[in-house]
Amino acid sequence: MNRWMLTGVVSMLATSLSLPALADFSNRTIRLSNGIAADHPVADGVRAMTECLAEKSDGAMRINAFWSSALGDDLQATQALRSGIQEAVVASPSPLVGMVPSLGVFDLPFLFADEAEADAVVDGEFGDFINQELEQVGLINLAYWENGFRNVSSSQRPITRWEDFSGTRIRVMQNNIFLDTFQNLGANPTPMAFGEIFSALETGAIDAQENPFVTIDTSKFYEVQDYVSETRHAFTPFLVMFSKRIWDTYSEDEQQALRDCAVVGRDVQRRVIREASLRSKEEIEAAGVAVNEISPEEQQRMREKSQVIYDRHRDQIGPEVVDRVQAILAELRSD
Repeated sequence: MNRWMLTGVVSMLATSLSLPALADFSNRTIRLSNGIAADHPVADGVRAMTECLAEKSDGAMRINAFWSSALGDDLQATQALRSGIQEAVVASPSPLVGMVPSLGVFDLPFLFADEAEADAVVDGEFGDFINQELEQVGLINLAYWENGFRNVSSSQRPITRWEDFSGTRIRVMQNNIFLDTFQNLGANPTPMAFGEIFSALETGAIDAQENPFVTIDTSKFYEVQDYVSETRHAFTPFLVMFSKRIWDTYSEDEQQALRDCAVVGRDVQRRVIREASLRSKEEIEAAGVAVNEISPEEQQRMREKSQVIYDRHRDQIGPEVVDRVQAILAELRSD
């Protein structure tokens, strides 16, 4: 090899070494299911995540979203992920406690004081701990999105203290912690499918229900209720989960893009749902419903009254899980 040829080869090698490696993306259509309607703020998060993926993958990765349980409810869709026949789901943790008992921690009453506490816990080491639990059953949690704080609507009376729950027939999810929480407060909790709530309220089969402001507004529960009380008795995150079986077939670039874009979607979704919650509260008040807040003193009394629920469900959730989240919250509140 003469001197000029050697110089050319060295130059080509130097140039190739200085270039970044090409990202490894394949054409992917990701089916993402959800139990809620397409006009919920989760759709804003999905849209932002979709745009982010398109940009990072140069259009190779796409999300095809399915709404209103079109691919099954949260539990059915999550099982499809574990089986590797569906890619992704945005789901509430409550229906999944049978497969991951530690998710029951998010059902504990009055766990978080506000959104800042919730964000700090789920986005930090505790969220990572729950993610490891999920991965052991074949689920990759990409990010924690938000359903929000749950409040009580009633046709009987406003809730201003825990004693006001006495005798109230309130619809709750089929969830032992929720059942025990409202029984402990003196109510008569009634498990019922979400789709049955409006007619049950309208006919007087039940007196009350509990959901975030956005759900109370979009489901028009205010049309058959006289009072909405800002009890903020539970905070529900959404889990943006991916099938581990499918995940393990993806390149590192694809996996990182999914993680990054789920966080982009998270930030948009949280902002939109918090703005929507304030608007929904105003809409409910404008419809003539009496909306009241709970004083800090009465909120604390409700929290103290509910501590027995922590003790009762401690072993079911996992003692180390309850201790871990309470230690983190104690540290946050001491700062």
